[in-house]
Amino acid sequence: MPYDFIAIGDTVTDAFIRLKEASVHCDVNREECQICMSFGDKIPYDDVWVLPAVGNSANAAVSAARLGLKSALVTNIGGDAQGREALARLGEENVGTEYVAVHPDRKTNYHYVLWYEDDRTILIKHEEYPYGLPEMGEPKWIYLSSLADHAESFHDVIADYIEKHPAIKLAFQPGTFQMKLGKDRLARLYARTEVFFCNRQEAERILGMPENTDLKALMQGLRALGPKVVVVTDGPLGAYVYEEDRFWQMPIYPDPKPPYERTGAGDAFASTFTAALAMGLSITEALRWGPVNSMSVVQQVGAQKGLLGVEGIKEWLAKAPADYQPKQI
Repeated sequence: MPYDFIAIGDTVTDAFIRLKEASVHCDVNREECQICMSFGDKIPYDDVWVLPAVGNSANAAVSAARLGLKSALVTNIGGDAQGREALARLGEENVGTEYVAVHPDRKTNYHYVLWYEDDRTILIKHEEYPYGLPEMGEPKWIYLSSLADHAESFHDVIADYIEKHPAIKLAFQPGTFQMKLGKDRLARLYARTEVFFCNRQEAERILGMPENTDLKALMQGLRALGPKVVVVTDGPLGAYVYEEDRFWQMPIYPDPKPPYERTGAGDAFASTFTAALAMGLSITEALRWGPVNSMSVVQQVGAQKGLLGVEGIKEWLAKAPADYQPKQI
């Protein structure tokens, strides 16, 4: 039987370091805040958590598996202890690992997450792997997300594959490098995308539009690139969907307590939305599912611990306030 859901993208080990002594400095633009620590000093920290097999696509594969889909991951890891831990972790989560390429002479991607208050700053380094796409049949959905900056030509390989398999539906949640490549370079992927995910600031960056561009104009611009369904998140204002000739707005799910750590909230939303569609649910019902998993994830450390199964999502939906519904705008 073909997989329901195959995620493609880089996998990392995240080391979360919770800082005790730091300060955050901001001007009017919240997006340009800076975290500061004493230079040349010994900086105390509270605790550290080391989480293997994470990253946008790995998080999505785990999310889909927990929701009951037959899920697998296409990625690269090293032949080191972190690579072995990643394989074991994916196996524990019932994510297929036959498409994971192990490179004995390379390291596994390792990131340091400086966690202060309820947000984080990430020190990243992507190892150079020889990217390749295995023969994986015709999964119902491919979920493509973050890849390293030396993976440019790999996007052409992915485009070739999905063009040869027109029944495959593509969910695309671009990472930083994929946005830097530009919409023209990835035009073939945009043209074959079933559902596209980004936040408001990323939409402006992708389209080259100024800050505070009208949201409907942003979504129409993204839709013109080819995706059938465009999903744009806007922080506490919730998520927006543009499909066919309809615009929808969905509020966030109310947090039962203040967020503990925000890593993976976007991955949880996008992967849960996609998994709901793969399960045959409507777009409006997928919109109700996604924020529930985001809410749950930010109550835990890391992007995967809080991911829910179907019953968990249904339990939270049963307790949702009356106005927790998508609204046509």
